[in-house]
Amino acid sequence: MMKMKTGTSPPVSVGGGGGSSGNEWEHRPGGMVVQRRTDQNSDVPRVIRVRVKYGSVYHEITINSQSSFGELKKILSDQVGLHHEDMKVLYKDKERDSKMFLDLCGVKDRSKLVLKEDPISQEKRLLEKRKNAVIQKASKSIADISFEVDRLAGQVSAFETVISKGGKVEEKSLVNLIEMLMNQLLRLDAITADGDVKLKRKMQVKRVQKYVEALDVLKVKNATQKVEISKSVRQKPQTQTQFVQRDLLSFVEEEEEEEEEEERRNSSGSSSGTPAVVTTKWEMFDSTSAAKPVETVKPIPPRFKWEFFD
Repeated sequence: MMKMKTGTSPPVSVGGGGGSSGNEWEHRPGGMVVQRRTDQNSDVPRVIRVRVKYGSVYHEITINSQSSFGELKKILSDQVGLHHEDMKVLYKDKERDSKMFLDLCGVKDRSKLVLKEDPISQEKRLLEKRKNAVIQKASKSIADISFEVDRLAGQVSAFETVISKGGKVEEKSLVNLIEMLMNQLLRLDAITADGDVKLKRKMQVKRVQKYVEALDVLKVKNATQKVEISKSVRQKPQTQTQFVQRDLLSFVEEEEEEEEEEERRNSSGSSSGTPAVVTTKWEMFDSTSAAKPVETVKPIPPRFKWEFFD
């Protein structure tokens, strides 16, 4: 089996002189020797000048031949005053896409193009602009609400620490904090958004609801602690009054027992014939009755006159 040998020297042309072979062959980066290509469009300049008609005015633009129509629109935007997305460029009565290249579409030096305003693209761009503005506004509102919720969350944690240690908090403070969180929840409900902004809003809503539920639990705990404290405060005076009532009852019962025993003695003494023991009971009078003046009887003068004889 014979082996083929490949040489790197260029073949000699059949027509004669070897001097012309250096211009006809060239080396490729991979080491292959190929025939040199002849550029048929070598007379086309790399930078071209095109005339663009907008209305009744012609604009001459200098641009690279390998540029895209989108780059051409951006250059025209400064001269015409239109947004590059609101334009459409026509070449040979056909609209060219912004991603297409000039040289591939056959645009040459001194070619004529037509520029027109695209109302549909303009309307789409304005709608997109408004949509982006709404999204930015919603994002800013959610960021402000998140900052406010962070501040209120610090107060919730502080109240939770106080109540967990057995302390008490004014119920008005807890109610005011719940109202402030509910206001933030209303602000979140008023925001309309889609995509990532809607997800952020949903996360903040869940966060606010969690803090409101925690405050409701703290409110119940705080109320029960107040009742226990009030019971412990009232317990001491109640025991003192109970002792006083017990002392009064015992004193009354002792007096009643003494009176019953005395009556029994009196009854037993009268039945056996023994002389009864007389007990004197002193009756107390008021000082007003003692100081009452005694009435004096005045003599009545005689009605008849008597005559005396010697």
